[in-house]
Amino acid sequence: MMEGAATSSASPQIEAVLFDYGQVLSQGPNAAAWERMRATTGGSAEIFHQAYWTPRHDYDRGTLSGTEYWTVVGRKAGRSSLSAAEMEDLYAADLDLWTDLNLPMVAWARSLQERGIKTGILSNIGDRMESGIRERFDWIAAFDHCTWSHSLKLAKPEVAIYRRAAEGLATEPEQVLFIDDRPENIEGARAAGMVGVLYTEHAAFVEQMGGLGLEALL
Repeated sequence: MMEGAATSSASPQIEAVLFDYGQVLSQGPNAAAWERMRATTGGSAEIFHQAYWTPRHDYDRGTLSGTEYWTVVGRKAGRSSLSAAEMEDLYAADLDLWTDLNLPMVAWARSLQERGIKTGILSNIGDRMESGIRERFDWIAAFDHCTWSHSLKLAKPEVAIYRRAAEGLATEPEQVLFIDDRPENIEGARAAGMVGVLYTEHAAFVEQMGGLGLEALL
């Protein structure tokens, strides 16, 4: 068994740690970036909020490309069309929205990697968001495997996407610890056989890890 894995017979035997990206490796949405997007589309805060989120799952699942997604958002916000420059501004602001890092979790991922423990990312994310994150953060390349929803036409909490992530890590699902900020995504991971921990804030996460007997991983 690898260094750093749990040793208690009552504790899960973890061989890989799988991270959600948004609000686990990153912080919550950046307010200034949100306002930039709203200003570009010209809608009210309420209208833009609905326009942004209603088609978001289709973007994350790869049903819509980045261009198609923002075309839909613009129309829902009251814009019949967006210029190429406005599209680029929206791509950039959307990237800024989700790239304030959760430094304790990024540092922990690096610590796991330095100790030889497999790490992965499983994220519901659209095509332009994935490419932007990979370009902005060179540390993404240190993960053993990244599962991006749009490329598979699958999304959490569909059980199949967790299985694909486990296959990418060459690890049995029951030996994978998955961390996400949404309860339904944790339920999906558990349905696939993984150990799931809900991430709300860091102190509570550390406490949960101790409760599972996984403090040696921290």
